Amino acid sequence: MVSLSLALLLRAGLFGSGLILLFLGERIIGAGGSRTVFSGAGAVLIALAFLTRLMKRDKARPGAREAESYLLSLYLLAIFALGLYVLQSDLWTSLTGTGLEKNWPKLATALGALWPALLIAALLPIIFGEMAYSSVAQAPEVEALRVRDAIFSGLGLAGALIFAVSIYYVASERDHKADFSYFRTAKAGESTQKIVEQLDAPLTISLFFPPANEVREEVLEYFKDLKPKSKFLEVNVYDHAVDPAKAKELGVTGNGIMVVSRGARKEPMSIGLELEAARNSLRNLDKEIQKRMLQVARPQRTVYLTTGHGERAAFPQSDTDKRRTIRDVKELMTQQGYQVKELGMAEGLGVDVPADAAILIAIGPQKPFAPEEVAAISRYFDRGGRVFIALDPENGDMADLMKVFSLAYSPVTLANDQFYGRITNKESDRANLATGSYSSHPSVSTLGRLGQRAPMVLLGAGSLSEVKPAAGVAKTVTVDFPVRAHPATWNDLNGNFAFDAPAETRKGWELGASVIKKTNAQKPETDGRALVLGDSDAMSDGIIAAQAGNAYYVLDGMKWLLGDEAIAGEVSSEVDVPIVHTKKQDAAWFYSTILIGPMLVIGLGWLANRRRAKPASKSPKKESK
Repeated sequence: MVSLSLALLLRAGLFGSGLILLFLGERIIGAGGSRTVFSGAGAVLIALAFLTRLMKRDKARPGAREAESYLLSLYLLAIFALGLYVLQSDLWTSLTGTGLEKNWPKLATALGALWPALLIAALLPIIFGEMAYSSVAQAPEVEALRVRDAIFSGLGLAGALIFAVSIYYVASERDHKADFSYFRTAKAGESTQKIVEQLDAPLTISLFFPPANEVREEVLEYFKDLKPKSKFLEVNVYDHAVDPAKAKELGVTGNGIMVVSRGARKEPMSIGLELEAARNSLRNLDKEIQKRMLQVARPQRTVYLTTGHGERAAFPQSDTDKRRTIRDVKELMTQQGYQVKELGMAEGLGVDVPADAAILIAIGPQKPFAPEEVAAISRYFDRGGRVFIALDPENGDMADLMKVFSLAYSPVTLANDQFYGRITNKESDRANLATGSYSSHPSVSTLGRLGQRAPMVLLGAGSLSEVKPAAGVAKTVTVDFPVRAHPATWNDLNGNFAFDAPAETRKGWELGASVIKKTNAQKPETDGRALVLGDSDAMSDGIIAAQAGNAYYVLDGMKWLLGDEAIAGEVSSEVDVPIVHTKKQDAAWFYSTILIGPMLVIGLGWLANRRRAKPASKSPKKESK
């Protein structure tokens, strides 16, 4: 029996010595021949300890064999953890010539965190298990259950240690403050922060609140993140009763008001003094402040919406016009500081596009543009104009207009039977495309980062393609396709909303195009720019408000057209978005909560009681033996 205990201590000592030598070679010495000697000797001792335990297990008594198996499994886990260490260390680089972090950096990072956790999960149970095993090794019958319980204690301690270390590391690396209350004031969004960073002249925020006011503290917390972004941002707090002269200068008639000003331009905003009444304003604070910053920090620009071709408008154009309107898009333009005007043949589109046009927009034209209008748009684009067009397949290919931008539009409606938006729960819904496939083009910079978290929805879209110049003709237009359909999308040639091969093809069809026409190689800011989208429903009311992807496409697209892509980004909002379910989803939730949930709880309780009763029924037999 004494020899058995000595053998146990010898195997455990070999394994522990191997780990110590490996630690000295890899973490203390770290390089040179000494490292090779220490690390190699450590690996040999670990392998020897494992092989010795493996051979002794088959010759051990029944109880001891079970205990040996437990410990052997832990030794194997420790060796596996050391193998993961080798994969992500420079040992792998010296063996293969290429480091794992070069080809698979995320995998190398994951292994760097995984191997020490697995090693701890093996070593602590080994220590507890070896101690328990050595205490019963001389007994007539080895109690394997005692060894197993000791191993489980070590596993619990290892789990707690790994959890504590992980929490400490994450907390030290991610020093963030989180507010989990029901109500929250919107934080400064990415786009607003970029606007502040781009300031080149002082911009003043004047807050009128009495002292010790809850709303005042919420607003000051918002600007706490913005002030370090620029030396040109100034935030001042006044009390209307104490500073009446300043209030009169800014046109403020009481407290609870914020004024964004630069020079003679000023934009007020009423927030309120009571927190309960001000909650809605505080939830939208980032959007409202960004809107006013843009209005005072930049000269007002004019956006022209084409008319006279059956385009979508803010209101239905006739009793028979049942299409969605574009009030939401016009509101977005106004929030960004643009002045919106209409432009048709009567306003001079047949002659030329006005010189003050920042962007020319055509949303869902139903009739082709006249040759004079196409010529005017072409001249405008050639001299550096900015154009935004959204088409619909039911209105034709608009070939003459598309030639201006070296594009061709296919008026065949696309469909998808895997990723689409359900509206009527009929097969026609397959034409409601949903896509999160974006490129890295600046016109979709925010969407490119959000990906599938901000999908775009297009209710009946056609596809776009580039028209190459004829042989020998210099190429002056660059075309990119930043928005593509899901690869399962097909061109529904016969309009039956079913995929019919081989005539119809599944692929990632081009849904949106970004076009640049070079006018001066030395001055890229004078280049003509255009955005073309294969569906105008994507810019209509309801879709823009409900789909963040569609809204960001419009916002970032217009910023790219005007050369303001540096301030593109997310807008922060704390407005609650209602969860909408289809009829089938509501039925599923209903039956899940009243039937499946209770049945699952009852079943788990029955299994737990059955397992608990089994040992009790066997215990008398053990005692009688």
